[in-house]
Order: sequence, then structure tokens, then C-alpha cells
Amino acid sequence: MTVTAVIIARMGSTRLPGKVLMPLGRDGRPVLHWVYTAARAAAGVDQVVVATTGLVGDDPIRAWCARHDIPCYQGSENDVLDRVYCAAAEVEADIVVRITGDCPFIDPYVIGEVVRLQKETGADYVSNIDPRTWPDGLDVEAFTFDSLAFAHEVATRPIDRECVTTFIQRNRSRLPAAAVVCPIPGLHKERWVLDTKNDYRFCSAIANELHGPPARYLDILAVLDRKPELRKINRHHPMNERYYEAIANEPIIPRSYERSQAQFERAHKVIPLAAQTFSKSFVQFPQPSPLFLSHGQGGVCWDIDGNEFVDLVSALLPNILGYRDADVDRAVRTQLASGASFSLSTELEAQLAEKLTRLIPCAEMVRFGKNGSDVTTAAIRLARAYTGRDRVLICGGYHGWHDWSIAGAFRDLGVPTAVKELTARLDFSQCPPDDLSNVAAIIVEPEGNPQYLQYLRNVCDKEGPLLIFDEVITGFRFALGGAQEYYGVTPDLACFGKAMANGMPLSALVGRADIMRKLEPPNPCVFFSGTFGGETLSLAASIATIAKMERENVIDKIWETGETLRSDVTDLIRAHGLGDVIGLYGQAPLKRISMKAHENATVDQLWALFRKEMIASGTLIIGSHNICYAHTQGDIKRVLKSYDHTLAIMREALDHDNIARRLEGATIAPMVRAS
Repeated sequence: MTVTAVIIARMGSTRLPGKVLMPLGRDGRPVLHWVYTAARAAAGVDQVVVATTGLVGDDPIRAWCARHDIPCYQGSENDVLDRVYCAAAEVEADIVVRITGDCPFIDPYVIGEVVRLQKETGADYVSNIDPRTWPDGLDVEAFTFDSLAFAHEVATRPIDRECVTTFIQRNRSRLPAAAVVCPIPGLHKERWVLDTKNDYRFCSAIANELHGPPARYLDILAVLDRKPELRKINRHHPMNERYYEAIANEPIIPRSYERSQAQFERAHKVIPLAAQTFSKSFVQFPQPSPLFLSHGQGGVCWDIDGNEFVDLVSALLPNILGYRDADVDRAVRTQLASGASFSLSTELEAQLAEKLTRLIPCAEMVRFGKNGSDVTTAAIRLARAYTGRDRVLICGGYHGWHDWSIAGAFRDLGVPTAVKELTARLDFSQCPPDDLSNVAAIIVEPEGNPQYLQYLRNVCDKEGPLLIFDEVITGFRFALGGAQEYYGVTPDLACFGKAMANGMPLSALVGRADIMRKLEPPNPCVFFSGTFGGETLSLAASIATIAKMERENVIDKIWETGETLRSDVTDLIRAHGLGDVIGLYGQAPLKRISMKAHENATVDQLWALFRKEMIASGTLIIGSHNICYAHTQGDIKRVLKSYDHTLAIMREALDHDNIARRLEGATIAPMVRAS
């Protein structure tokens, strides 16, 4: 197996022309020398070649390589995928290591780790950038020549031809991946790359402190420990700015879902609904649509066909920080080194409970579960025990799949009649009945209308039921203390979940101590217990999530992003003349979409067309704007492009009464709200 490192280099950089041959360090050796020396010194690398272009402007690179007896291959300026493929094919590489010529501090040890991991796992793609845990400028990718050849044959998007590995990265289902994770926390925030004049100032200052190439990342950290002010030189430059700009401006491309549809047929044979969560299943989307995702990063996800989407579902709201948040993932990996589930409780339980009692107004005590249904059901049982009453009033919303919650809903098949008789449903804002003498609890999702929430608080104080806020959705999204903090109305009990651990399975029942004490002996006590309630990976994830949210003002950011999206989408709805059909309501971090029937289309048809075209244009969405901290301005720009595309098609379909034709071939199920 021949391992070939291919260094991509050219003189025609837009921001810093000639950067790869700029002098660096005390002896003034060019940047390309630093990169080549590191690649040559890396364990497992058999040969190193430079891949440049045939342009006259790149003659200095070819001349430099010739003087140092370094193989140099010429190829396309813009089709870098073809350039790398041809270079690798010419030297008969089995494994290709991709390095760019603007990374002077690339560490041979890190290169060797990536190469070794590829050999051990046999993965088609191995890197230290996906997820990003290393400094920008230590980027190493290793991939099989077969995967490179596959990408070279079938990739057609300009971004794939220019960036070499984006096609391979997107198609993780077909081309399995592995990653080398940095053992030192926080280095993903470092910028050691050479792309601007400020970067050159930074790199020169660092290089002058080193003994020469190859650089070692621990030595660079030692320099920065001595001179931390150097970070200020180029820290303000965003990472991969040109790439994200190109993605945001990319035209809408055709998408296919053959692998997703094939996987659905396979899964449906052994899994009812072919999914574990109703709101993630095929009934939400007109088919064909993507049904299976392979991976995500930040505010973006990829399906198993390699299609990329800005994700406005956010896993049904758990991903408050975004996919693969570096700080949360590190907390999980750190705890995993000690264990996940134990035979006794751990200190993490009290650590997290103390955080919640500090942040949530009603929280004097805390118990953990794994999902929203766990804790809403525990809250109802606790309310019944505390009040000595049996009936429950549900003021709208979804509160889980258990009997008491689903009773009286249109999916209550299998719920005993006696249980149904103990649950009554009100529309949100509807007044409770006069007689509440046998009502144990009023439970509500506090997404809006603080006056109504205060009214319920007053009713419960007067008549005796407990007021329960189901904050599984609003918690850690409206405010760190939930909607009760945001609106200033305090319930007796509250249920949290989803966003509290950034995707890890965890929920919490919190409330007044005198009520919560009913959960412990002496008997009789309310029994609420589960083997995995104290599972430590989720607890560690939650502690890290909350710490980051406090440290980086996450709530303010998602409110700001959500409000920007709301404003711009409202303008687009108005511009397309669809205000009588589609609207937005609710708070900015969770703006919900409403759809009204038209004389030429039913509500289900409109929802189907909306979701079909939003997905076709690169936005995964169900019925709301589920904003996460990782959504960038570029992501929002792409969402607005999807909206503009979709609303134009909806307008045309309604004007010409051809919505059926627009949906021809699509399977449409009744659209329902996500849980």
C-alpha cells in the first residue's frame, strides 16, 4: 500500500498572492518548504508530491520543486479534484494524503496519526477536520484512491471539483469515515493557517520562535503560552470563509434520494414506521424525500445520498448548539473514559441538579429521566399523589405518548376508557371549567400568551390543582430558566428535556421541594425510577451545554438569528403575495409556520408542496424554524434562497390551479405537528 502525500499549491491566491513561497522563519525558507518537510517526516508517508497548475504564474512553484528534486504535477486551476486525481494516479498511490500549501505549521506527528488510523480502520476517509478539534492550519485528510476515483467520476458540483474532498465527506454512508480527535481541549478555536496579511504576520512571529521546520503543535502552543498576544493578530478572520460563501451562493441543484428510499424498504420490513420517532418518519414528508441522515455539523446535515441541508428541524429541537459541538463532545469523551452507567449514583447528578435549581425559578429539587414522556408522566403521577385528585386538564400541546397524555387524541388507540375519562382537553387560552375540585393538575406548553399563563397560575392557586409547565420545548431555548423565566410566571412543577444536553438523551422533572419530596420514602411514595436516569454521558453533556450557553450568550444569539429569519421570511411571503396562505407565529427561536387552505389547494397539499420544495432547494424543515447556535449567516442566506424558490412555486401553483401536477408522483400523508 503506497501512501502519497499530495501538497496542493498555487501562486494565485486571491487574498495573499504568492503566499506558498513567502519566506518564513529566521532563515527565510519558503512556506512550501515548511509544508514539504513536515509531510516528508510523517510516519507512514512513502512519497510526497506537489500538485500545482499549468499557469505561467505558477512557474516559480515548479522551478522551486525542480531545484529541490521534488515531484511536481501540473493540472487544472479550478478543477482541483482532477488535479489531485491525476497526480495520485501517475504515482500509483493507494492512499492519498491531502495537504494544502498554506499550512506551514502542519505537524508530521498529526499527519502520521491520520495515516495510521486509515490503515487500522480501512476507512475510505480519515481526517482531523471532521469534526474540527485541531487548529485551523493543521488540516490533514487521508483517503483511498478508490474513493478519490469515485468522486472524480461522479462529482459534478463546482464546489466538489474545487475542494477535492467535499463529495467524499458528504457521502459518508457510501464512504465510511473516521477521525483523529485532538487530545487538548479548545484548539479548534486557534487559527494557524496562512490566507491573509495578518495570518502572515502571525505565522512569521511564530516561526521566528521555532527552531525551523517541521513545526510541532506543542511547540507552537508553548510559544503562545509565552506570547498570548500573538493570537490577537489574526483571530478575527473567520474559518473557511470563501468555502461557506461559495456554498451560500451556489445555485439550487438537483437532488435524488435513491439510497434513502432503498433504506426505507429495508427498514420497514423490521421496524414499524421504519423509524423510532413518529415525527422523523415518512409521514412528515411527501415522498420521495430524504428519510435517513448520515451525519451533521453545526447547523447542517447530510442524508445517506450525500445531499446537504441546512437543518431547521434540529433533531426536533435537542440540538441547541448544533451538531457535534466541540465542547459538548469533549465532555462526553472525557466522561466516557471513566464509564457511562454505574452501579451507584455519581457526583454528576448533584452537579447538574444544582445548576438547574440555580437557573429555573420553580426548581427546588430535580429528578432526571431520558425523554419528555418520562418526566411529564412523573409530574402527573406526582400531582395526583400530592393533591389526592385524579383528573388532569391538558391546555393544548403534546405532552408525550403515555396513556394519560394521549387520551382523547386521535391517536389514542389502546388507551383504556377509564383512563380517557380522567383527561380533559382545552384549547390553549380556553378557560378551565368552574368545578376543579377533582383536578390534580393543569399542564400547558408555555410557548406564548403570558397573560393566559398567569391566569392559569391564579386559577390553580385558588382551586388547588398543581400548575405544570411542559418546558421540554421551551426550556433552554426561550431562556436558560425556560419560559417561566422569560414570562415571569412560576409553575409548581416543570418538565425539561430536548435542548438541555444538546442531543444526548436526558430530561428533568423539577419543582417545589414539598411536592418533590413525595418521590422518596417513607412509604407510601410516588415511584419514579429508571436504570438510565443517572447515565453519566448525558449528564456530562448537559453540564457542558449549560456552561457554554451561559459563557457565550447562546440564548441571545438564537433569538437574534430567529428574528432575522422571521423578518426576511415575512418580507418574502409578502413579496410573493402569499400572506393569506402561509404565516409565522410564536417566538423567534421557535417560529412556527401556519398554513391555510386556498380555493385551489387543501392544507395538506400546501404543506406537502412547501416541504417538498424547501427540501429540494436545500432546507430540511417540518413546520417551524428550529434555530440553533451554530446556524450562520450563510446558513440563513441558504434558507432564504429556499423560501424564495418555494414560495414562487407555491404562488405559480395556486395561480394556475396546478398544485396536483406539482405534486404528481409524490405520496402525501396528513401533515402533523412534530413532537
